[in-house]
Amino acid sequence: MVTRPDLAPSADWLDGYAAEVTRGDLFADASRPVAEVWRRVAAGLAAATDGDPSAIQDATARNAADLGLAFRLTGDEDERAWPLNAMPLIVGAQEWAQVERGLIQRAELMESIAADIYGPQTLVAQGHLPAAVVAGSPFFARRMMGRSPENGCFVHVYAADLARGPRGQWRVLQDRVRVAGGMGYALENRLAMSRAMGNLLADAHARRLAEFFSTMVEGMAAACRRENPRIALMTPGRFNQTYAEQAHLARYLGLPLVEGRDLTVLDEKLYVGTIAGPKRVDAVWRWIDTTALDPLSFDAKSQLGVANLFDAWAGGGVEMVNWPGVEVLESPAFAAFMPRLCRILLGEAPILPTIATWWCGQAAESSTVAARLDELALLSAFGTAVPGLESRGPVAGTDLDPRRRAALLDALWRRPMDYCGQEIVRLSTTPAIIDGRIVPRPFTVRAFVARTADGGWTVMPGGFARLSSSTALPTSLMGDGDLSADLWVVEDRPVQQHAAVRTAAEPPISRGGGILASQAADNLFWFGRYNERAETMVRVVRAILANPADGDGALDPQADAGGAFAHLVALLVDGDAIAPETAKLSVAGICARALTETRLPGGVAALMRRRQQAGMALRERFARDFWRIVSRPMPSINVDRPQSMLSSARWLTEHFSALAGLISENMVRSAAWRFLEIGQRLERAQAICRMARRLTTQSAPDTPPDAELGLLLDLCDSQIIYRSRYLTRPALNPVRDLVLLDPDNPRALVYQVAQIAQHLAQLPPLRDDNIAEPPLRAARALLGELQAALAAEMTSARVAKVEAQLLALSDAISDRYFLQFDNEDAERRTRLL
Repeated sequence: MVTRPDLAPSADWLDGYAAEVTRGDLFADASRPVAEVWRRVAAGLAAATDGDPSAIQDATARNAADLGLAFRLTGDEDERAWPLNAMPLIVGAQEWAQVERGLIQRAELMESIAADIYGPQTLVAQGHLPAAVVAGSPFFARRMMGRSPENGCFVHVYAADLARGPRGQWRVLQDRVRVAGGMGYALENRLAMSRAMGNLLADAHARRLAEFFSTMVEGMAAACRRENPRIALMTPGRFNQTYAEQAHLARYLGLPLVEGRDLTVLDEKLYVGTIAGPKRVDAVWRWIDTTALDPLSFDAKSQLGVANLFDAWAGGGVEMVNWPGVEVLESPAFAAFMPRLCRILLGEAPILPTIATWWCGQAAESSTVAARLDELALLSAFGTAVPGLESRGPVAGTDLDPRRRAALLDALWRRPMDYCGQEIVRLSTTPAIIDGRIVPRPFTVRAFVARTADGGWTVMPGGFARLSSSTALPTSLMGDGDLSADLWVVEDRPVQQHAAVRTAAEPPISRGGGILASQAADNLFWFGRYNERAETMVRVVRAILANPADGDGALDPQADAGGAFAHLVALLVDGDAIAPETAKLSVAGICARALTETRLPGGVAALMRRRQQAGMALRERFARDFWRIVSRPMPSINVDRPQSMLSSARWLTEHFSALAGLISENMVRSAAWRFLEIGQRLERAQAICRMARRLTTQSAPDTPPDAELGLLLDLCDSQIIYRSRYLTRPALNPVRDLVLLDPDNPRALVYQVAQIAQHLAQLPPLRDDNIAEPPLRAARALLGELQAALAAEMTSARVAKVEAQLLALSDAISDRYFLQFDNEDAERRTRLL
């Protein structure tokens, strides 16, 4: 999109907006140069969309969806589309400079407090900080007492939720030192806006974000004191609310995305399990709580952490970003003491004031909160659930009915240290596009600070802006009905562009796809299997629905070719034996069940959902176009109309073809691609065996054998090549040879096994003696048998034996390359096989 910087301000959407807002609005309060930037941006958006705000909002939403942006609210099972507003927040560089100084001061204060709490504890000893504020927090890690990082830095990445008041004063709502949630969304918001707005970012002289991320990674690497260190982003897993954000960050920064079960500690050093054996991890950027990091040292029930990880970082074997235990500083109780601590530790007043907070663990403060309850919000002092507060966020005293008010005051007097009173802040507003109109919405900003390589600090020139659906204080990254927005810090002159994350020095040339964790290889393998199984089922359904011989008659597997084919569909969906309820269905009913079944492992809907689940753990590895196709929902299927089901089957066929094209043309031929291919080839080989056993038998004397054979040729995409070789109707042994034994047919059984053997041979070995490992030996043995076989020997019993060998090969691959799952996971995957 090309913009016109010389557009007249009269074309500006903000002409009417400015008359409706009062002081306290980001645009209305802007200085004249910044206000002109607002107007140029709004005018550019109007010119690009013929004056329709809804059009640019739709374009922005499409770009956010194309980037794979998504999030979950607490209790959500499925992800939601990311709600990005097309109108950015614009802040002048002069105003932002004050915010930057305040953020750096605040980060330095966090560092000083953490060093004292886990060190000499002079703040408590001298009475500057009540002991209960520290020891009463569930996030205080007693095991970390007396321990400090070798590089002396407790905090590497710091974030602060900021509110802008009616007079333009920025204040800190909450400190965040455990997880810098929102950083990835700030990056993705900028990428989506860049796509939607073209040159507007450059015309506005908005600062770029890439330099911040480069400097942050350099700071993490410098802390490792090792050349070319490996830094991993440790995630709680794909069910975490911000997993999509973590995957985006890992992909952009080039960091391995790992879970606790990917990691192990050996000799007080941390390793990630890969297909080539354990690889050293020098630093972990953790996105999980301290208590979950090591079940042997903290919470024994944790399934997210790594046994003995405490010993590794305590002994200097691995760096931790941020240092375990620093999340104790996030509690609202600490906020009450921040102004005093800033003066004591840094010798200066806070540049960014903290929202006024009273910790009720002190008699005078608890009395003040009780007396001024109608003016304040009440919240948990340590972020945990407490009596009288249904949510962990702030509750305005004016919102309490008499019964709740009495109950809350009673709970406060019984355990006052569990509560805090907090000033109710009136938030500034900003222009936003809502329902096709430009209207004011209250906003907060999450800003980010990171260590540099020399131990200093750098501030992201932007941040994650949240447009609230109400005037209540935000309690999480995103709430129901909230919107996100990109924050632009604008200069008076053009800004130098940094296209991507840079490194301190040019790295040596390297080829390949980096390390491949065993769990990632497992997910790639099963992604390929689920995808191939679903495609095979769709092919079968499409063939039967396109065959008028079946029509809508009752299922009779012995009646004709169509009936036999429907019998095959039923077996693929139900398993080894057709369920009684399936046997009563018509052919169309069987096809409907094959497409829509969500419980049985053979249903297309169930397979695509499992493919999606496996893919969720691979988001950082998949290109955005690939993930966008994978994320598309299944088309609506009218089970009462065979023609509608046929249309859906054809759409799904195109869907699988698009994925196959991206895999073939876009994926680097790395180990990751090979495991995806192995999974697909193994699944296709087993499907060929199943179909061949059913459709090459001559146990149905009333069914013309060549009809079933013709259907097998169709399923294996071999009809044309058969006709070019043979001038007769399909015959048993020629068909067997073509679909089972022909090494030049890419849909033949022997071709799949040959490809599996080739891929296994290219994977890194663990042995030093050049002896083939068990999976490769098994694949080569099976390949040799098939290469030596004759068509007449490929009876139903022989094909069944081959199928059993393929099952054993799958187990051998799992034993060698993947993490071993518990019995429930193993049983689930065995049912699929």
